[in-house]
Amino acid sequence: MQEMHQHYNAVLVVLSYVVSVLGSFTALQFALGISRAENPGQRWVAVLAAGTAMGGGAIWAMHFIAMIACNMGVQVTYDVVLTAISALLAIVACSIGLAVVSVGAVGWLNLLFAGVLMGLGVAGMHYLGMAAMLTSAQISYDGGFVVLSVVIAIVASMAALWLAFNLRGRLQMLGSALVMGVAVCGMHYTGMSAVDMAMGDTLPAGFAQGLSGDYLGMVVFGVVVVLLALALGLNIVRQQRRAALTI
Repeated sequence: MQEMHQHYNAVLVVLSYVVSVLGSFTALQFALGISRAENPGQRWVAVLAAGTAMGGGAIWAMHFIAMIACNMGVQVTYDVVLTAISALLAIVACSIGLAVVSVGAVGWLNLLFAGVLMGLGVAGMHYLGMAAMLTSAQISYDGGFVVLSVVIAIVASMAALWLAFNLRGRLQMLGSALVMGVAVCGMHYTGMSAVDMAMGDTLPAGFAQGLSGDYLGMVVFGVVVVLLALALGLNIVRQQRRAALTI
């Protein structure tokens, strides 16, 4: 079988990092509301908002845009159902991690437990997203790189959870978001390094119905950035109103 090589669209690679940073910063802003919640309802709203920004924006959108950035030399579309489930998995995993850590003091034991849960969810999202690829290429994985990508996902998740409950200043959050973006991208591209592809002959069932398009990566980036920016803006306005009421 003829071995295939990956080539990346540099613009989409940069955009995948940008959306990861914006998603991380938005999640850190929403995480402020978890510790400030006055009742369980407010706490769960804050947890889900931060989990959605982190899982959907910082992690899944980064992953999907970076997948589209990868040119494998063959036609590729993406199964709609599996792609949607992978996004939901990332959001649920991040929300569970935030919920676990937010119970009581942030100790190393619950941080480790939550980080493992969230990291496994993030890694699961990545490989489920890979399974959503519909292409004639035959895909296999290097076990060593797969394990390394899971370890990176767990460590990055622990760092993200610690930062979510230990940062307050926006400049600190911005710096942390830049670092988190590197960690998320590191996990993704390590996972992509685990992939071995060989030329195949047959397109899978459902190929024609899969997600595709020359500008799909740009569209996903634009939609997610607009949603994150709106959510971030509304949250900042709400924080300012609360601060004004306490004066």
